Amino acid sequence: MAAHSKIVGGSTAKRVIACPGSVALCAAMPPKSSSPYADEGTLLHNAIASILTSENAGPTNVIGMTYEGVVLTQELYDEKLLPAYQALDIVDPNGMMEFEVEAEVSFGKYLPGVFGFADVVGRISNKAIVADWKFGDGVGVSVEENEQLMFYAAAAMRTKETAWVFDGATEIELMIIQPTVGGLKRWTTTPQRIKAFEKDLKAAVKASAKPDAKLVVGEHCRWCAAKPICPKMTGAVDRALKLQIEGLDVTHINAYLKNAELLEGWISDLRAVAFQMLEKGVKLPDWKLVQKRGTRKWTDESQAKAALLALGVTESDVTKTELLSPAQAEKVLKKHKLALPEEVITSVSSGTTLAPRDDPRLEVLQLGQQLAGLSKIL
Repeated sequence: MAAHSKIVGGSTAKRVIACPGSVALCAAMPPKSSSPYADEGTLLHNAIASILTSENAGPTNVIGMTYEGVVLTQELYDEKLLPAYQALDIVDPNGMMEFEVEAEVSFGKYLPGVFGFADVVGRISNKAIVADWKFGDGVGVSVEENEQLMFYAAAAMRTKETAWVFDGATEIELMIIQPTVGGLKRWTTTPQRIKAFEKDLKAAVKASAKPDAKLVVGEHCRWCAAKPICPKMTGAVDRALKLQIEGLDVTHINAYLKNAELLEGWISDLRAVAFQMLEKGVKLPDWKLVQKRGTRKWTDESQAKAALLALGVTESDVTKTELLSPAQAEKVLKKHKLALPEEVITSVSSGTTLAPRDDPRLEVLQLGQQLAGLSKIL
């Protein structure tokens, strides 16, 4: 996966412009772990880049590609990759576009250390094109005045390898290609608008370096990694806890609902950070990691089957295409007023979870951290 600028990148441009103080807060946060959803998105980006840049990688040849254990299946190809690829036929029906894929673009001396990776930058006639693939589900992304795309356009104009795309162009068309939410979205702007955005970005980056950089809560907070430690966000949560529901009128309720996703995101991110800290051996006085509730499994399916049949039930009672799970078998045995043979069952936890210190479950021993601490002593 490509590295990202620690100051501001395409995906964070909107937040940094709106909230310069978030740069320092985000820098203080631990690296965020990836997720299956993010890995799927990276896989799809890799696949479509392969199709567009390799003479031998036809659309269907990428089926079976993998990234971090995620496999590009026929279903994923049909649902997301093929519609994204076909969107380019709408944009460039005659195959006239010259383009660069996964282009590294930067601002050079204008904004040192600020760079990003544009999915597609291309040129048709007098029009420059900047396109971004969005393979996530559920959250539709607007293309008009989209800060991420304007970031890529502005950086590409200053990058030697991609400046040709904009040379003499009178229009710049920005595109979001999001197969499951809205498909192809297009917005045409001008080089002058992109230059104006560039000035706003530079002002925000300059402001972010100040110790009293302004913090502002808003829609841009949704994907901010620093929500758990942001003074503005923690203040919002404190106020929310003190609200008295009784007596609130419709106008207030309507307004508060707009903040619900923001608060839920803050809570989710806070728990994720606490989990990471505890995993690394950092002690939180009132919290600990415990094993999730275990799922019952057979210690040995052949022995379990024999034990079940010995109770007097038939093979058809406890098997379908395979032996029933302990939970399913328990329901069958209850009909016969029989108890599940516990000697052939074990409980397997699916991992650890955050819990209050007074939770009756035992705290999970972080063996790796304990061994690391022991090695320092020795």
